Amino acid sequence: MSKTVSITESTTESTTERPKIGGITATNIVIANIIGTGVFTSLGFQAIEIQSGFALLLLWVIGGVFALCGALCYGELGAAMPRSGGEYHYLSEIYHPVIGFLSGWVSITVGFAAPIALAAMAFGKYIAQLIPGVPPMLFAAAITIVTSLIHAQNLQLGSYFQNATTSLKVALIVIFILAGLLLGDPQTLSFAPTIADLSTIASTPFVVSLVYVTYAYSGWNAAIYLASEIKEPAKNLPRALLVGTAIVTVLYVALNFVFLYSTPIEALAGELEVGYIAANAIFGNAGASLMGGAISFGLVSSISSMVWAGPRVTQTIGEDFPLFAKLAQTTLAGVPRRAIFVQLAIALVLIISATFEAVITYLGFTLTLSSLITVLGVFVDRYRHPDRPRPYKAWGYPVVPLIFIAISLWILLFVLRGNPIESGVGLATVAIGALVYRFARRAGKVAS
Repeated sequence: MSKTVSITESTTESTTERPKIGGITATNIVIANIIGTGVFTSLGFQAIEIQSGFALLLLWVIGGVFALCGALCYGELGAAMPRSGGEYHYLSEIYHPVIGFLSGWVSITVGFAAPIALAAMAFGKYIAQLIPGVPPMLFAAAITIVTSLIHAQNLQLGSYFQNATTSLKVALIVIFILAGLLLGDPQTLSFAPTIADLSTIASTPFVVSLVYVTYAYSGWNAAIYLASEIKEPAKNLPRALLVGTAIVTVLYVALNFVFLYSTPIEALAGELEVGYIAANAIFGNAGASLMGGAISFGLVSSISSMVWAGPRVTQTIGEDFPLFAKLAQTTLAGVPRRAIFVQLAIALVLIISATFEAVITYLGFTLTLSSLITVLGVFVDRYRHPDRPRPYKAWGYPVVPLIFIAISLWILLFVLRGNPIESGVGLATVAIGALVYRFARRAGKVAS
């Protein structure tokens, strides 16, 4: 078992108790990390070939079940091994340090920076409509820089910012849902299951749509990346994963119901701006612009949660590998400022070059592979380390992890067959990580 090496910019800080974040903030990080642009865009593509209200909502229910199964399994691992770093730490402990490093390598390079860039670009495009004449890229870069600077100060400021932006996002979505139910004109689309739905659920379009729905749920594991900074992680970490994911599942299903309930499905099919179209049907043009802008500002909480979580993986790797030791250094407040700025630099490169769309395409493959191996690790860890203290055990074991593994394998096989180039690039990224690992091992002995 590896031993944490604490590297700080001040030797006097080691005797000082650093502040921790509570369960509410950890839950908000999960919620903010999951809810991004996906839920406001995916339905349009699903509705092109799926015209059943029941089947469309079932997609989001299945996606929620998939995420909850993953959260239950990660909760057990997080409670048993409460150290920041996420999959990097778990896979290093359960399998071998090289397996953990490969997962961490993906997180360091693009795992967080690319989604940050994507959310920032979406934010920039909308703000540019409100303030014409300014390139969206400038707004995207500005919000990324400001958010990174906030989290580079201290945990308290980052916690306040995260809680405020997430609360605003959830409140706006709840208002949107209630307004749709109260003000929307009911459509003729039926949500009751029929015999015809069986063939729809077994069809290729349904399978394809499920891939994108599960991606819209990605982020359910966000709290594990900063486990060391959570108060009573054995209790609060599993709770944050489960509660956060459950809240988002309810919001996702309700939101898509409102989209279909208030807006003709013909108007949604094939459209990217599903949220704006539905808002227009509910509030009219002026109200749609206002609500669309408010929801777009909700992207700030997504950017914030990823800016917070990502550098903790880099920090943990730096604690274990002397080659990356400088990235593990923290401020007196315990913030990995250098790791934050490295992630900021990568995100800004992606924003400026606008090449991150290709990265996002293959990112789902590599992240799904990482989470699959991690959930499989629940079985491996119980077998190899039967005496390890487990304050929390995954509910529904072994059925729950098997459900997650089965869906993950299906996604990987589908993406590998349908997108061989992107999958190949994802595997190539892992291969590069293996070379970096060998170099890091030679550059200095891994902390033990």
